[in-house]
Amino acid sequence: MSSKSALRREILVARGELTAAARVAAETALRQRILDCVGALNSVAAYVSIGTEPGTSGLLAALRECGTTVLLPVLRPDNDLDWAVFDGSFAAGSHGLLEPVGDRLGAEAIAAVDAIVVPALAVDRAGHRLGRGGGSYDRALARAADVLTIALLYDNELLDEIPVQPHDRPVDAAATPSALHRFIPRRS
Repeated sequence: MSSKSALRREILVARGELTAAARVAAETALRQRILDCVGALNSVAAYVSIGTEPGTSGLLAALRECGTTVLLPVLRPDNDLDWAVFDGSFAAGSHGLLEPVGDRLGAEAIAAVDAIVVPALAVDRAGHRLGRGGGSYDRALARAADVLTIALLYDNELLDEIPVQPHDRPVDAAATPSALHRFIPRRS
């Protein structure tokens, strides 16, 4: 099994090779897949995609159109995540990220949503998620242990196995453009 850093590099290179048309097609398919899964829920925590991540702009707008309250992360100086309600407006945040402009609700706000859509570079068939390495989402997911969690991926990023460390938090499902992959429930 390759190291996390080598696997991250490999996935980022593959993402960089995707055409703009392939990324748009993936975003469209993922938006519908997630809406089918969580579009009727009252509240969903999600994120603003960056770079070659599966796009979320259409998903965020569609969730708001469904009447779903959408919480988006705000990266704190300690790399933990605060949350704010997304009203359709963004402001420039730290590290070049876009942030919602609403009032900060605190790190614990994620525990009160009905579902969480998280970024990932890969997920394995046991639900182990490979992130960017900062641990922000692992800390956030630890606060929301009983909330449905879905990672967004491209089709080739669902792997048989990824390296796992004790602090890594699994997800309940991974959405790819071609399918929603559910994993063995992680809750007792």
